[in-house]
Amino acid sequence: MSVDTTPQTAAAPAPSAGTNMSRLAFRMRDYGIVAALVIIVIALSISTDTFLTSGNLVNLLDQTAVIGLLATGATICIISGVFDLTASATLALSAIIGVQVGRVTDVYVGMLAAVVAGALLGFVTGTVVVRSGVNSFVGTLATSMVYRGLAVMVTGGAIVYPLTASAEDFGMLTWPSLFGLTSATIMFVVVVAILGLVVARTTFGRRLYAVGGNAEAARLSGIRVGSIHVTAFMISGVCSALAGLILASRAGSAQSTMATGTELTAIAAAVVGGTSILGGEGAVWRAIVGALLLTLIGNGFNLLGWDTIYQQVLQGLLILFAVTMDRWLRKRTR
Repeated sequence: MSVDTTPQTAAAPAPSAGTNMSRLAFRMRDYGIVAALVIIVIALSISTDTFLTSGNLVNLLDQTAVIGLLATGATICIISGVFDLTASATLALSAIIGVQVGRVTDVYVGMLAAVVAGALLGFVTGTVVVRSGVNSFVGTLATSMVYRGLAVMVTGGAIVYPLTASAEDFGMLTWPSLFGLTSATIMFVVVVAILGLVVARTTFGRRLYAVGGNAEAARLSGIRVGSIHVTAFMISGVCSALAGLILASRAGSAQSTMATGTELTAIAAAVVGGTSILGGEGAVWRAIVGALLLTLIGNGFNLLGWDTIYQQVLQGLLILFAVTMDRWLRKRTR
């Protein structure tokens, strides 16, 4: 009589209810924000006659450009495990430098100088945080105060304007461009697309996630953690400088108090979009969706004539929900 000697393979255990719930929660975080965006768009389209007009949509995207750029820089920093609270101060100081350089040279040279200044300020911020070893939240908060102070010193507390002869060229980022969108919106889309690919598809992007997920493990694997952090701050600085150029182009001037507090809105957009405040998780597209959502809420309040006090309450609740969800997901995956 023959005996069956075929090895028996144990059946794979069925996923538990807790595992299924965790997967569902992760999908909600990934795609729930997109669903919320779509729902708000549909609701505003039905409740107002002006939401879907070309003028309002162009204005909506133009408003998103500044917060979207700052949120992109904030997201890249948060993924790597650091916070950048210098964004708005870097924005103001680089815009002032751009205007001042433009007065003695050319508008285009001035804009280039603003971007270079943003990168250099980001380099200084990153070096301070990495070399000092202080928590990035505290280190960048202190550095932002220094940058604001420098902005006041450079301008003497006054508003700086481009020369009258070049004032029109200075406002080029407000000019209509492709599909009727402003040049600022086109620049925003191009920059975000490039940075999104860099984070998602390059070696630098993979190292960014590795450092944010576990800095010590990344260091032991040969990744230069300090260099990754400094580079993240430099990218954030460039994004801040570009956002500063957009605001300066709109106003036709620059001043030391520009965009005060917008770094918190940018971090809020990143967190609402699904980027983990603990680092190692997130994506540039999530930051843009978060920025769009916050801008949509503001746009909706204006179109519906609602009190903006409730807008702040709603945004605060969204941030609280996003952070609570992130913490819950972290516990579920331990």
